[in-house]
Amino acid sequence: MKTRIKEFRARHNLTQEDLARKVGVRRETIVFLEKGKYNPSLQLAHDVAKALKTTIEELFIFGK
Repeated sequence: MKTRIKEFRARHNLTQEDLARKVGVRRETIVFLEKGKYNPSLQLAHDVAKALKTTIEELFIFGK
């Protein structure tokens, strides 16, 4: 799975640490999400999308 988290973080001038604090996870979780090495729960995907003022569909690219 690919994500656009880094792109949206940059738009909002947020660091990985800032985003992690907003959604209640560790910075490492954001790192793994950005690298596509971690598939988030639906709740986490929702929380990240909400924090970045976008939708899950805009933020996460589901593919094969």
